[in-house]
Amino acid sequence: MEAWKNYQSQNKERFLEELLGLLRIPSVSARSEHKPDMIRCAEEVKNYLLKAGLDKAALFDTPGHPVVYGEKIIDPAKPTVLVYGHYDVQPPDPLELWHSGPFEPVIKDGKIFARGSADDKGQFFMHVKALETMVQTNTLPVNIKFIIEGEEEIGSKNLENFLEAHKAMLQADVVLISDTSMLSMENPSIDTGVRGLTYIEVEVTGANRDLHSGVYGGAVANPITILAQIIASLHDENNHVTIPGFYDDVVEATLEERAAMAKAPYDDAAYKADLGVDALWGEKGYTTNERTGIRPTLEINGIWGGYTGEGAKTVLPSKAFAKISCRLVPNQKSPKMEKMLIDHIVSITPPSVQIKATAHHGGDPYLTPIDSIEYKAAAKAIETSFGKAPIPVRGGGSIPITALFESVLHCKTVFLGFGLDSDNLHSPNEKFDLFNFYKGIETIPYFHQYYAEMRGEVGR
Repeated sequence: MEAWKNYQSQNKERFLEELLGLLRIPSVSARSEHKPDMIRCAEEVKNYLLKAGLDKAALFDTPGHPVVYGEKIIDPAKPTVLVYGHYDVQPPDPLELWHSGPFEPVIKDGKIFARGSADDKGQFFMHVKALETMVQTNTLPVNIKFIIEGEEEIGSKNLENFLEAHKAMLQADVVLISDTSMLSMENPSIDTGVRGLTYIEVEVTGANRDLHSGVYGGAVANPITILAQIIASLHDENNHVTIPGFYDDVVEATLEERAAMAKAPYDDAAYKADLGVDALWGEKGYTTNERTGIRPTLEINGIWGGYTGEGAKTVLPSKAFAKISCRLVPNQKSPKMEKMLIDHIVSITPPSVQIKATAHHGGDPYLTPIDSIEYKAAAKAIETSFGKAPIPVRGGGSIPITALFESVLHCKTVFLGFGLDSDNLHSPNEKFDLFNFYKGIETIPYFHQYYAEMRGEVGR
């Protein structure tokens, strides 16, 4: 353990410079013009894995962006850990709200500001440096594999086929993911699960062309008005989702689970102040932490149509659009919820307009049992490095691939994230604290050590 700390201390500046180099690559998976950047970033990830000590690493082509895979097998009899992460990032828009260039990383007040700093380059890179630490100190206690993909931010749509085609190569005893957050560094936590996702786009069409709003207004349906009415109808006065059957499959949290969640530190005033809001909004009968962890939601992620340029243009638009997503909880299944959402919106659309609803991507929710070896090893690792036991919490975000890992590879996933909810994920000025980055590199080797020990105890 002392050897780990010494090696990490001696190389911390290099670790950071290497991460900054990755952050300078605009690996935006959603935009075709960044395809060369995606390949360049994947190559860089492969090279860092090899330099860190993997025996082999390679890029695997998919119909979309390449998957980076690498491995180091020290003993087939030892347990195997599969580390998952993603090198793709969200689009940086709106650019005018960034205080510095999204792909020109800046360190300010002990934080790295750049797109991908926390989601997920900074977090998966902790595992690369933890691997290097263990290899260089000759202390790696497990076999280790890496799968770093380039399509997480667009739904991991090609990863299922990749898993199915390479089951033998990817076989592992546990999947380890750092793409989640903690409550704080003072109150470390572990996500015991993540919510699922259903994401659709809606197009409402009225007349066959834009119309003069004076000549035709009041006689022809306005697609924006109709779309606004549809969206407004999706929640009732208690902010419950009104879609029939929406909550039918929800596994309600027990009173004991809700009591455990209530123990997590939470400051209502600080929460509102951080977001710049005067009041919170959500489903009646649940706390803020419950609304973002154990309850399903429906949100409008974008809405547009008509004239939005400078000045006035009195137009009755031909089309209006919206992007709508639902976060799902156990036992809700993404395909079923996707169909339910689309069917409901189509059913309440009046005949004065036409509607087209298209599915984008989704994934099922996932839970990690807190009595599992995987979770216990992660909890012990955090307790060792932080000096206090982590609080188990439910994550509000979605990692669609986690349910696939269990169904295809038949192994559990454990979340070991070191980000913060305030890291501006998917927003301008995304950041990652240097303390968190280095704390992750310090903690991860303990997970491997304790997991190997606990698996050995079970084996005996």
